[in-house]
Amino acid sequence: MFFYGMLAAIFSCITGYILSNNDDYDKTIVSWHQWMGIAVALTSVLLYLKIRYPGIAVSNKILSLILLLLIFITGHLGGSLTHGSDYLTKPLTDIFGKDSIPNTIIKPVPNVQEAYVYNDVIKPILQTKCYSCHGENKQKGKLRMDDSVLLMKGGKDGKVIAPGDANGSAMIKRLLLPVDNEDHMPPKEKPQPKESQIDLLEWWISNGANFGKKVKEINQPDKINQLLFALQKTNTTEIKTFDIPEGSVRKADGSVMEKLKSHGVVVLPIAQNSNWLKANFITDTLINGDDLQELLGIKKQLIWLKLGDTNLNDSDMVVIAQLNNLMFLNLEHTNITDKGLVKIQSLKNLNYLNLVGTKITTNGILQLKELKSLQNLYLYQTNVRKVDWKLLQDAFPKTQIDSGGYQVPLFPKDTIVVKAKKEY
Repeated sequence: MFFYGMLAAIFSCITGYILSNNDDYDKTIVSWHQWMGIAVALTSVLLYLKIRYPGIAVSNKILSLILLLLIFITGHLGGSLTHGSDYLTKPLTDIFGKDSIPNTIIKPVPNVQEAYVYNDVIKPILQTKCYSCHGENKQKGKLRMDDSVLLMKGGKDGKVIAPGDANGSAMIKRLLLPVDNEDHMPPKEKPQPKESQIDLLEWWISNGANFGKKVKEINQPDKINQLLFALQKTNTTEIKTFDIPEGSVRKADGSVMEKLKSHGVVVLPIAQNSNWLKANFITDTLINGDDLQELLGIKKQLIWLKLGDTNLNDSDMVVIAQLNNLMFLNLEHTNITDKGLVKIQSLKNLNYLNLVGTKITTNGILQLKELKSLQNLYLYQTNVRKVDWKLLQDAFPKTQIDSGGYQVPLFPKDTIVVKAKKEY
């Protein structure tokens, strides 16, 4: 066993040395791996001779421990060469749920037109699809792509990018080869780029492969404009889908329903064959105390109340606070202030609250910290200051807080052309 182990160690040193000559790997790690491998081979030879000739004045146990340690070190260095320096820590990071997103997912671009083409659009594509073979620790074909200068320099087969000529660039040619072709990049066992990502790479190269320009400074055909806009996403934090409460509820009192409808309040089931209700004051914008008092007659069934664009004020919130089954509450463009908002602390089931266009401040929002079910909170055009957004996010870590005010760029084809109908 020790004899064949010794031969395998020597053979590995020879093949490893041959492989290291292609310069596909980081030279520093290769050097350490090489000398540790030689140390493994020499130690295995010495251990074999000690077993074969017991008279040699060296301890078997000490040699075995040294060999074991060297094998661990050499194996780790070899793994770092082939799989990257984080090949051990990255799987553990994924298992324990820590943030490894930058290595696997392209993050959204908040304002794509103000973003830099290379750093914010192109580099993330290369990072997720190319760096594992052409990065800091490994450079197949002597090509390194994580450095802009080295990327433009190319590899042992020459340049891979021809600025202004995407079709003539080796990188694009290899990307477009059939996946089973041995020259296709990335290899078929690696994650493949999407068609949209290849289109963006072609667009960047065709426009000169510039590393310093912003997106808005480069011509954008319709197709590219749409692909760029798709990168501009809002917060993608996963929020639990709203649903009808578990369990059932008895049917609401018909007379109360009719009285509300006679006042212009639209009351409908939240879903087909369900007794849970939604009340909308869409046609009864001038609310009086009697209207709200009638809601108490269906408080057990009411889970969604829409009071937006009404004359609702702080004194009316006393009644709203008694609707303890409410899950959705729309108060946008009403007259409520912090004084009235504090009264809905009792709505423990509330998970959606719209306060757009109200006079609510940060202090008023912080009064609702105990609403543990709150998932979506809309605060556009309120008196909440920009400097307080971080404070609110810390106070409501499980809530998606929407500040609104998005700027959506128009596509060239958004213009509607109306043509006169031909008459014959």
